[in-house]
Amino acid sequence: MTAAKRPPATHRSLTARGAATRARIISAAAELIYAHGVDRTSLDDVMAASGASKSQLYHYFADKDALVLEVIAYQTQRVLAAQGTQLEALDSLSALEAWRDAILQLNEATGWMGCPLGSLASELANDSRPARLTLSNSFATWRDRVEQGLMRMHERGELASSADPHALALALLTAVQGGLILSKTSRSNQPLEIALDMAINHVAKHTTVP
Repeated sequence: MTAAKRPPATHRSLTARGAATRARIISAAAELIYAHGVDRTSLDDVMAASGASKSQLYHYFADKDALVLEVIAYQTQRVLAAQGTQLEALDSLSALEAWRDAILQLNEATGWMGCPLGSLASELANDSRPARLTLSNSFATWRDRVEQGLMRMHERGELASSADPHALALALLTAVQGGLILSKTSRSNQPLEIALDMAINHVAKHTTVP
């Protein structure tokens, strides 16, 4: 009779040192996966990059799939945080334009590597239901942040009563993701800039303020 496999340590059961080790593993995995993809990143690669042992890795994560889900959560926080205060105040056309500029700067600064979430979605959405659902929630969170600003414009009467903030936010996020993919292949900000300008102009058509 074999002993039951011990479940991975939870957040609540971690010591400060354990939490730091766990975070280091997730961070290392996120960087490797962003650079090389999920399939070409092995757990051995993660252990080497993080300095964690095999026993430590399996203490915190049941398997690679569990680690990848944590990487999605980690990258979601990073993507939202990287957009800074612009993402929290998208309640005017000028704020949307400042947000566009911030995204263009981020894209160029990363060498047109694309969105970490978009890259994960292209790899995992067809093969892993848990990953697809987690990524769907991540994009929904991002869209909701955009929608909150548009809702404030709508409540102030700066968007026409017929405007749908949810649909407009989805259009803006779709422009970001589509533009990032084409920018990644062309190594140029031009596709992303055109896509965002078109999406912002679409919002402008629904405004009531000149």
